Amino acid sequence: MISGTDWFNAKMKIGFGANEATLKQVHRAIRNKSKFVQLDDGTHGILPADWIKKFTRYFQVGNMEGELIKIAKANFAEVNELFEMEELSEEVQKEMADYEKKFSEIGDIPEVAAPDGVNAVLRDYQHQGLNWLNWLDELNFGGCLADDMGLGKTLQIIAFIVLQRQKYGEVTNLVVAPTSLLFNWQEELDKFAPSLKVGLHHGADREKSVAAFSKYDVVLTSYGMLLSDIRFLKTFHFNYVFLDESQAIKNPDSERYKAAAQLHTRNRIVLTGTPVENNTFDLYGQLSFACPGLLGSKQYFRDIYSIPIDRFESIRRAGELQQKVKPFILRRTKQQVARELPEKTEMVIYCEMNAAQRKVYDSYERELREFISTVDDDEVHKNSMHVLKGLTRLRQICNSPALLKEGYSGDNAVKLELLMEQIENKSGTHKILVFSQFVGMLDLVKAKLEEKAIPFEYLTGQTKDRGSRVHNFQTNEDMRVFLVSLKAGGVGLNLTAADYVYLVDPWWNPAAENQAIDRAHRIGQNKNVVAVRLICLNTIEEKIVNLQKKKIS
Repeated sequence: MISGTDWFNAKMKIGFGANEATLKQVHRAIRNKSKFVQLDDGTHGILPADWIKKFTRYFQVGNMEGELIKIAKANFAEVNELFEMEELSEEVQKEMADYEKKFSEIGDIPEVAAPDGVNAVLRDYQHQGLNWLNWLDELNFGGCLADDMGLGKTLQIIAFIVLQRQKYGEVTNLVVAPTSLLFNWQEELDKFAPSLKVGLHHGADREKSVAAFSKYDVVLTSYGMLLSDIRFLKTFHFNYVFLDESQAIKNPDSERYKAAAQLHTRNRIVLTGTPVENNTFDLYGQLSFACPGLLGSKQYFRDIYSIPIDRFESIRRAGELQQKVKPFILRRTKQQVARELPEKTEMVIYCEMNAAQRKVYDSYERELREFISTVDDDEVHKNSMHVLKGLTRLRQICNSPALLKEGYSGDNAVKLELLMEQIENKSGTHKILVFSQFVGMLDLVKAKLEEKAIPFEYLTGQTKDRGSRVHNFQTNEDMRVFLVSLKAGGVGLNLTAADYVYLVDPWWNPAAENQAIDRAHRIGQNKNVVAVRLICLNTIEEKIVNLQKKKIS
């Protein structure tokens, strides 16, 4: 066995007396579940049972390439089990010893100084995250940063990118994220690392080439753009590729995964708050991207880990898998780092409408603008109800054009789609409050929750038995979501069982929103509360947020 860049390359001779079988022929025989293998003179040899067992293991752990079996260096522990020391070249033996020494540090990873140029003081666990990312970088291994939402995964990656620039000079890193999070990345980069040069590869007028990429420290793009433009994106050599909300590639047969796998990069990190959403196999796609070869073939992973763990609840297999992936996944929950967190974390998720929703919004906005531009101030004042109605319609369209009750489909609602994605990801381990100004929006969410069989409570101005609804949410572990109209539940309710609060639509007065958040963030709350505002880009909602900021200042 010899050493390659990221792989150990095993070359084998399989002799039957004076004749030999190629590795390809052995692979073909085992794949076809045959004990007969074709030899170089055209005759057939019989593979002994122990050979079949041993070679099956080689093919499960490594990938065939010509007459070589390539075993990922991240999988070095398997090499120890599969090969005798004398079968390894001196270079491989030295690397193996080095990896074993480095991996013994996993409980005490060397510290790296936070780089200059980051406008934030990293919390202890965030600094540990930076140490871990740097440790993997030194080994040239990828990994999965899987901290809970609200713990600052983005900040840790930004600090790491600044550190990369400090270590390697001008290199270009790619961040791929859902469209709704691209603008969050832009804001966070601008806020925490204004010295980084950031390029946005997105939208119909984007440059259809990588010609300008080398002048940026960070290029931001979406999964949609990755699919559309992989033909030329794969021609650029990135320093790192970071996949945010990496559950998007959990299916290794999906087009998204296949496109991401074609990217040419020195190293890879995936980010997700929910590395396992439905079953153990969710890990396979994400870690196979970040650490190619670590988990072996798809079938091997299913047979050895996924099926025994998910179907038969095998504690032994779960323990083996945990040990295997432990160095490559860093996950901290809010409960684990609670002492370092502020009592309340507020964040904004920016949503981008699809073409159909945008068309409806632009039409109603144009109509309102034309009305205002054709009358004088006195007329506008006299018709203030008409103007207010027009503004309310725009706010409703941001939630879903279906709220207009004018025959529009409920399918084109970016917020509903994003909110349901968040609820599905979080409701297993967190209780959630969802506030909206519009009862119609709560009804749309209600229908989706029923469709997904997620238990919920519901409270509007029409609700009579408020006390029993609140009591059930507070005491019933199965009740994961509470839908509340802002008018009915903005004050007076104690909902401390929840630790996530989603404000679906902004209101002119920030105090109303804060009162809603305080249903969870109040005396009796022993968890850290995360409050999330959903804001549609380039709409009246952005203007409302700017107005709120002026009121607060």
